[in-house]
Amino acid sequence: MNKPPRNAQPCDSVLDAIGWTPLIRLNRVTGGARTPVFAKAEFLNPGGSVKDRIGLAMIEAAERDGRLRPGGVVVEGTSGNTGVGLAIAAALKGYRCIFTMPDKMSQEKVRLLKAFGAEVVITPTAVPPDHPDNYVETAKRIVRSTPGAILADQFYNQVNPKAHYATTGPELWEQTGGRITHLVASAGTGGTISGTGTFLKEKNPRVRVVAGDPQGSIFAHYFRTGEKGPDAPYQVEGIGNDKLPETLWFDVIDEFHSIGDTDAFRMARRLTREEGLFVGGSAGLVVHLAVQLAQSLDDPEALIVAVLPDTGERYLSKLYNDEWMREHRLLEPERMTARSMLEGKETDIQPLIVVEPEQTGREALDLITGHGISQLPVFQDGRSVGAIAEETLMAQIIQDPHVLDRPLAELMGEPLPVIGSDARMDDVARLLTRQTPAVLVSHEGAVTGIITRYDMVRQLSR
Repeated sequence: MNKPPRNAQPCDSVLDAIGWTPLIRLNRVTGGARTPVFAKAEFLNPGGSVKDRIGLAMIEAAERDGRLRPGGVVVEGTSGNTGVGLAIAAALKGYRCIFTMPDKMSQEKVRLLKAFGAEVVITPTAVPPDHPDNYVETAKRIVRSTPGAILADQFYNQVNPKAHYATTGPELWEQTGGRITHLVASAGTGGTISGTGTFLKEKNPRVRVVAGDPQGSIFAHYFRTGEKGPDAPYQVEGIGNDKLPETLWFDVIDEFHSIGDTDAFRMARRLTREEGLFVGGSAGLVVHLAVQLAQSLDDPEALIVAVLPDTGERYLSKLYNDEWMREHRLLEPERMTARSMLEGKETDIQPLIVVEPEQTGREALDLITGHGISQLPVFQDGRSVGAIAEETLMAQIIQDPHVLDRPLAELMGEPLPVIGSDARMDDVARLLTRQTPAVLVSHEGAVTGIITRYDMVRQLSR
């Protein structure tokens, strides 16, 4: 590899910024797996996806072959990302673009293609691959009727996997120092996993190539049985298929696994919120599979690379839209914790009011009545040593008014239980018994709040 690291030198054009995407270790979503998982951040390409690599390569190959001439038109059936890759290259080279796209694709992708000056033709998703209205068949028809037009033909154009053989594979080999043992990727056209996997296996035949497939796609079933089998609708965009592309080299792949929309989308949202990697649903599918693999291997000497195909910006109206996720029954129920319960309290009272053992019953009563609280923890030297309950204190005062002037050390009950801020709501509920009216919440070794039976009832009533 003679190409310098990305951005080491000024770029002559945006095309020079394609490739050499970073390899980033995943830390929080791996569930403590000993096997390291690294993410190839293809969403950091200029066009936001791995398809930038093949868009440029396919146009340059068509130019070399003489099929694409000045003033020509580039046509392609695309889920969006290949169109962007083609549009970027076409913008610099002066070609017109027409893209056909199934109607299940997000509006962000349509608008993005139009922003690059492309014409977009929307076709129905629910038609078989050989139907005249299928997005690929529509693209072919446009080529036949448009002078100077070529079909990029990403599903059959062998430039697609060869682009990854020439770039993505060598990058991963260099970035891991030849230590990569498993490549995990998805397949739409199959170009990424086929070209990259071929290069890596040539370098080390022991490298395992593991493919993730959406449930409903025919790829995994075909890999296992040699038969196409039935297809079904799914929501993950850009990967899987109801036909077999010639750019998917099944002989390179060692394993093919089917993953559901729910697992894919939930992991994508976790990658954004826990790892800071803003990615699409296909990346969630790949990482979900990579984490499963890491946990099953349990080998710190192995090294898994998961390819993250595109940016989450393409899915703000879908994957990152809670209403859309709920409508499609894909949104994971919110995991309520002790910390989130504290944050959700509808009150102006400070999170924790405490007293010391030397203070009097009168001071405790003033705090309880003045702030409208039912439990008052007693602290000494930053440590919980007891608790004053409103009901108990008032009963003591009615029985003997002199209690008002006695120190709380003589009046307090047992200390309240302390739980971590990440404790689940049901764990908190189990502690709130008749004998335990409240629990203290600790974060990083310091008590930060209190949850009472009243707080729990209010939360449940919502």
